[in-house]
Amino acid sequence: MEKLTHQEEIVMLHIWQLKECVVKDIVNEMKEPKPPYTTVASIVRNLEQKGYLNSKKYANVYVYSPRVEEDEYKKVFMSGVVKSYFENSYKELVSFFAKEEKISSSDLEEIIRMIEEGKKDQ
Repeated sequence: MEKLTHQEEIVMLHIWQLKECVVKDIVNEMKEPKPPYTTVASIVRNLEQKGYLNSKKYANVYVYSPRVEEDEYKKVFMSGVVKSYFENSYKELVSFFAKEEKISSSDLEEIIRMIEEGKKDQ
């Protein structure tokens, strides 16, 4: 799976949210200042070529839908970040955010609760 550029990720986030859309739908969802339609159309074509999108042609309009699920993309690239920047240690990742004060103690308690509940389901 090829890593997406920042612009491609923004467009994919909208497509994942919309589920099925035309380029105009994506542009309409974007914040001001909105990029030109042609720019978004070009990004969508790149995403399709990279294998991230399915397309169906109705008359002269293409309707796009995700081929790659958002969770699948997150899993692959978060694993890469952890491996590259945190010595393949999720503990180091969480520790980094705690030191940078990007995660609160209540967030950590909730994470611990989620982990413990996950163990019960196994």
